[in-house]
Amino acid sequence: MSKINIKPLADRVLVKPLPAEKTTASGLIIPDSAKEKQQKGTVMAIGTGLKDEPMTVKVDDTVLFGKYAGTELVIDGTEYLIMRESDILAIV
Repeated sequence: MSKINIKPLADRVLVKPLPAEKTTASGLIIPDSAKEKQQKGTVMAIGTGLKDEPMTVKVDDTVLFGKYAGTELVIDGTEYLIMRESDILAIV
């Protein structure tokens, strides 16, 4: 995996969403038209945090985030989301 040359500012986090599920737990195949946007991803880069609030997440953490959180970016053909740390719901 190549190094990412993006450094988020302040309390922002760069997240690489995990791929959408292709099958259900029972083994049924989910068609492309029915796949939902994944709400889990891996932290790729973090900002320095705010003056009174240091960053809680670290690079390589797996996190859960809101369905409509962040702004989508495509860098070298790979999709990423950049969002505020407050948009992250939990560390898995």
